Formats: sequence, structure tokens, C-alpha cells
Amino acid sequence: MCGIAGVMMRDGTAPDPAVLDRLQAAIAHRGPDGHGRLVRGPVALVHNRLAIIDLVTGDQPLFAPSGAALVANGEIYNNPELRQAMAGTAFRTGSDCEPALWLYEAGGTGFADRLRGMYAIAIDDPPRGRLVLARDPFGIKPLYYITTPSLFAFASEPQALLAAGFGSRVPDERARAELLALKFTTGSATIFPGIHRVLPGETLVFEPSGIVERRHRAALPPGPPEPIAAGDALRRLDQVLLDSVSVHLRSDVPYGLFLSGGIDSAAVLALMSRATGQRIQALTCGWEGAGGIDETAEAARLATAMGAECHRLEMGPADFWRLAPRIAAAIDDPTADAAVLPTWMLGRAAAGSLKVTLCGEGADELFGGYSRYRKRRAPWRWLTRRPRSKGVLGGAGPWREGIAAAEAAVAGDRSAVQAAQEVDIAEWLPNDLLTKLDRCLMAHGVEGRTPFLDPVVAEFAFRLPDARKVGLRFGKLLLRDWLAGAFPQAGAYARKKGFKPPVGAWMQARGDLLARLVAAQPGVAAAVPAATVAAAFAAADRDSQRAWSLLFYALWHSHHVLGLPAEGDIGDTLSAAARG
Repeated sequence: MCGIAGVMMRDGTAPDPAVLDRLQAAIAHRGPDGHGRLVRGPVALVHNRLAIIDLVTGDQPLFAPSGAALVANGEIYNNPELRQAMAGTAFRTGSDCEPALWLYEAGGTGFADRLRGMYAIAIDDPPRGRLVLARDPFGIKPLYYITTPSLFAFASEPQALLAAGFGSRVPDERARAELLALKFTTGSATIFPGIHRVLPGETLVFEPSGIVERRHRAALPPGPPEPIAAGDALRRLDQVLLDSVSVHLRSDVPYGLFLSGGIDSAAVLALMSRATGQRIQALTCGWEGAGGIDETAEAARLATAMGAECHRLEMGPADFWRLAPRIAAAIDDPTADAAVLPTWMLGRAAAGSLKVTLCGEGADELFGGYSRYRKRRAPWRWLTRRPRSKGVLGGAGPWREGIAAAEAAVAGDRSAVQAAQEVDIAEWLPNDLLTKLDRCLMAHGVEGRTPFLDPVVAEFAFRLPDARKVGLRFGKLLLRDWLAGAFPQAGAYARKKGFKPPVGAWMQARGDLLARLVAAQPGVAAAVPAATVAAAFAAADRDSQRAWSLLFYALWHSHHVLGLPAEGDIGDTLSAAARG
């Protein structure tokens, strides 16, 4: 896992070394184990390395005989199988990313179709005079780019492009409205005008004339649900989950697990123990005092039952007040999801002993875990609103255009449950959950792996009949049935609780002060009436998301737009922003 960036000049001149220095410095936290740089004609690639596989010879860029060069942020889990299939190839390193370069040499821009993993890849191809960018189909790893009349530039994080002098820090109003309504932004365009995401599964080809090719690798298989008998479904699920977790454990450094106490991480724990036969290291995060949904006692119980070692972290109101500005500063592509708070804490704790952690992201989206999926099944869908019909701050509006576009893109043969899943996998998953995971962990040089988000798992899970995903009371029915047999102590039929800190109570304790400071923050003042801000904080203990969205945006704007350091606490940060 690493940070990558680069520049391609349109006029053939060499990129400015000072720009490359700024790009590399801005992504240094993503790769503390080494750095590489290639400047060749009009193209430059930079790379900061977090060494996970091939600790000795895996430095990047990697080179092919033709002269093509690759830098990558990711893990290619089927590296051994690719190397076996490419017997006779003169590989130069043991890097898991090197087969991707040889696949490009042999097959061109369709190279990513054979990769099983999470990746953001850049290839400089001098013989063809082009720069190629590719991102994994679920969008687990981020990649951003900007085009100007003089150049193309890309980076693992938009803040690196901004630090290099590219793009605008003035928030796009449409994206700002989306963020405040949905908690995240949709599509290719980011909140920073001019800076775009490489979409999940997208491969882009840049030449001096512009973007000359776009390819897309789908995360999900085509077609409606397919029937499958209950016993066959359980046997097949066991096979695909064990296979996915086994390949996700390929690592040359210590690994562990984030254990929430819910069924997703419990399933991963059981599979890790079965695949390795070893004592698993787990981390869990709870809350100081009463309040919130604290499942750490359940996590500890599950760890004991499975023979794992579980370390409990604790976050309290003092941590929240002190760390929230720093956490908001890490989320440059903003998501107002309060789970960033414990996730950042877990990343910081893991950095002391682990370089790799497995996580449960993606199980809800693929196996049907959310209540909005249950509401999509007939006859309930005729009696309920469509998902995300109302924004966090209330009401409908243009902010829904991105989600509506994703809904319109769903194929007509999908079931209603599949359609809701597909929209989430296209937008909510990469732009909220996976952005949160990437930034919170990479801020501390830790790699997060998501075994549910695997092509083999998706091929099986997405085509399951709706009735094997969602029922009247529960979602993830097949996964629960499997867990009940594989790990009976896990409480497979407990209701979903989520990973939710008591942020509402923490904000309510200083509600009057926060309402005043947030309303005066320039970014919030330009977008939200002071009365709306006051009402949100007055009700923070009952409806925490409204207040947290406003507070997060105020902290995010203070750092990423106003350029204020994230060194003080919430009061210091917002007071400085109000002073201008």
C-alpha cells in the first residue's frame, strides 16, 4: 500500500521538480518505508511506499523491457496465480504489482481485467506516448486527476494536487449541497473544482491531446437473481468466503483484524482463524462512560471464543474535542460519517504493531444488510419512500441529482433489491465507507483489506435470490445462516447495530458553544442559515447526524479551504476560522 502521483506535460517539456517535490511530500504519510521517482521526457511518476509484499526488491517504479514504467497503490492478491500462468516471463522483482505491468505489455489497456485485488495504478508508456490510470472495480483504493491546458496530473489524494498548485480550493456548490444532504459526494467530480476521481473500475488513457480512451470493469455481474437451493448456497458461500479471506491474508508483515462485535467482523475472525490456525490479533473501539452503541464487550467475548487476542481502545468526549479537527483534516475528499472518529483511532492504534488489518466493509452492500434493502422487497417497496429521498438537513432538491443518475444507470433486469445494492456499490461504498477507511488508516501508514469486496464473492453474492438476502426482520440472511453454523457463539441473528460513537451526546454537552462557532465559520455561514445550525445543535442528542454534518464541514472547510492547521481542538480551530 502506497501513495502515488505524477504529471504529464502536454507540450513535451519536463515537469517542474518543485511540483514533484510538493506532490511527494503531500502523500508521504501513505508510504513511510521508501520513495521513488521517475522523470522521463514530459512524464514524471512519484511513489511513496508502504512495504507489505516483497520487502527487499519491491521498490517502485517497476519497469518492463519496452520501457513502460508502473507505480501502484494496492495489493494484487492473485499475484502467485498470475505468475504461474505467465511462466517463462522474466520477472525482475517479487512485487505483487509487477504482473500488472506485464499484462499491460501483452494486452494493453485491458490489463486490469485479470487483477484480483485493490489497486490504483499509473503506467507511463513512452513508446505509445501515453499515460494510463486504472482503479479497482469497487474503488477500494483512491485515485484523482486534473487536466489543464498545459498538463495532466494525478495523485492518491486530492489534497496532494492542491498542494502542488492544481485545482481550486473553493468548494463546488453542487458538491457541497450533496455532502450536507447525503454525507458524501457522488460521481467523478469532487468538491474541488477541476479535480476528478478515476471512477471505480475505470481505466483512462491520457495523450497530449486529451483523454483518448475510457474502459470500465464492472464490480458486479450482469443479470437478475438466480435460484439456488439453501444447502448449495451455504456450501458455495463457505467456499468463496474462505478463498477470499485466504488470499487477503497474503502478506510479508504482521496483520490483524478490526473487530466491532457485529456479524461481519465475526465472520472474518472465524475465517481468519480457520485459514491460518493462528491466534489472531484484533482491535476494537468503545466509548468512555455510558451512551452510544458499544459492542466491545461482545467483541472481547467473540475473541475469547475464537482464541484471538483483542485489545480495546476507548474514545471519550475529551478525545473527540481534541482530535476531531485532525480527523477532519485527514478526510480531504469529505465524508460526514461519524464512524471516521473510531476508525481513525483504530488506525492510530494499529500503527504500533500492525501494518495490515482486515475489515468487514462490503458485507452489507453485497449480502443485503441495510433496512433500505428490506424495504425494496415486494410488497413493502410500494409502501415506502425510495432510498435517500430526504436529505440530512431535510427536504429534496438538486443535491439528489447524482444519486438519481446512479439509479437511472441500473440495468432494467435487476430486482428492486439488486438495484438498491448497485446504487450503493457505485456511490455510497467508494465515496463514503471506503474513503473513510483509506484516509483514516493511511494517515497512520496502515493498510486496510476488505475480503467481502472481492470479485469472487461479488460474483456469487450479488446474484443470490432476494429471499436469501433480506426478510421481514433481518438482512444478510444467508451470511447469518452460515455464521450460525461456522461460529455459533457469534449471535448470528442479532439485530444490526452499526459502529456509532455517541457523537450526539458529546456535541450536546457543548451545544450552545458549538452552534455559535459553527454558524460563524465562513464555509457554513455561506451555505446554511444560522437558525438551522442552532436547531441542529439543540437537537444533537436526538438527531446527531445533522449536527455532525455541520460540525464536520466546518472543521473540514477550515483546514482544506481556509488552510488553517489542524493542531488545536474544536474550539481553537473554529475560533480561528471565524476570525478569518
